Amino acid sequence: MENISFEEIKAILKENALAMAELRKSQQETGAQLAKTDAQLAKTDAQLAKTDKILSGLGINLGHTAEEYFYYAMEDKKQMGGIQYQDIEQNLKSKTKKLEDEFDIVLYNGDSIGIIEVKHKVHPSDIQKLISKKAENFRILFNDYKDYKIYLGIAGFSIPKEVDDEARRNGVAVLRQKGNVLEMDDNNMKIY
Repeated sequence: MENISFEEIKAILKENALAMAELRKSQQETGAQLAKTDAQLAKTDAQLAKTDKILSGLGINLGHTAEEYFYYAMEDKKQMGGIQYQDIEQNLKSKTKKLEDEFDIVLYNGDSIGIIEVKHKVHPSDIQKLISKKAENFRILFNDYKDYKIYLGIAGFSIPKEVDDEARRNGVAVLRQKGNVLEMDDNNMKIY
């Protein structure tokens, strides 16, 4: 082993002390920067939550608009697939201990039920969900109609061609907006 002088040991210790001081200073700067970053992330999270709430509200509003449009369009006609229905309901809900579902538009007659799922924009998964769940859920939740024939329809303001094709292949009626449908209640108009 090499002999180290007292002066060399002092110089090494001084160097180590300076390096430790620089390390502490760097750690403090990093800590301050991390605190600043945490604060910025908290602001970003709050803004994202606010944006999510706005977008969720917008999506709900678009859905309600579509449901209302198609309900009023069907209210007088009450016909789907050449079958005439006597009654129509909107947003029919039911639940049991194990199952809960909502049906956007339901048409009734003496032996048939028409269930119409309404979306602002229809996606392929909407067709599959309608076919695989809605009819069965309706029979379970509304036992009085379990022996009725159930017909399915999908309604939307935007229905891509591939979705339209899939619905038709699966025997699902496709309802879309066409032309100008307007109802005016002007019986109580006043002159201003």
